[in-house]
Amino acid sequence: MIRVLLVDDEELVRSGLRLILSTEPDLEVAAEAADGEQALAMVELHQPDVVMLDIRMPGLDGIEVARRLAASGSPARIVVLTTFDNDDYVYGALRAGASGFLLKDAPATQLVSAIRAAAAGDAVLAPSVTRRVVDELGRRQAPAAIQRLDVLTDRERDVLTLMAEGCSNSEIGDRLFITEGTVKTHVARILVKLGVRDRLQAVVLAYRAP
Repeated sequence: MIRVLLVDDEELVRSGLRLILSTEPDLEVAAEAADGEQALAMVELHQPDVVMLDIRMPGLDGIEVARRLAASGSPARIVVLTTFDNDDYVYGALRAGASGFLLKDAPATQLVSAIRAAAAGDAVLAPSVTRRVVDELGRRQAPAAIQRLDVLTDRERDVLTLMAEGCSNSEIGDRLFITEGTVKTHVARILVKLGVRDRLQAVVLAYRAP
């Protein structure tokens, strides 16, 4: 069972999310929070697997909550859910440790898939921001960031490059002529070597400017 904390200052949004998740047999709403301070307290109290986190809230905003959870070593995965398709929010959330970024008009199926992906250590971006994130990460790459990749083998670099293009494990396998199981092994090793928790964070770390 995947336990989810819903964090949004609008009760109607939380109610809608709770209704959506209540129909999924493997998902459970562990708690709710209406602001950033409550969110931090609920994470400590309920130890959720995934936090669905709004960006703009009274007091601590979602980015600061994500940053504090990452700094605390919390294993909870963070999926940002917001109305605002804004680059500053996107990059701020990802740098703060979010495993996903979705818009509130996303279909229910996409929200559910994002929670499952985050819980499994994967990451999801709204289609409208995926291309911009990849382009921005490529534009910002710098020698100091590239040097971080020295710990990776050539094959692991190939896998990371395709991860940055948004390829799934099966698509990476097809491109590199290796099995999906081998891709999973490479991905796991990349995450360990770079000291990150999921695919998206690996790409952010590898290509962001220092």
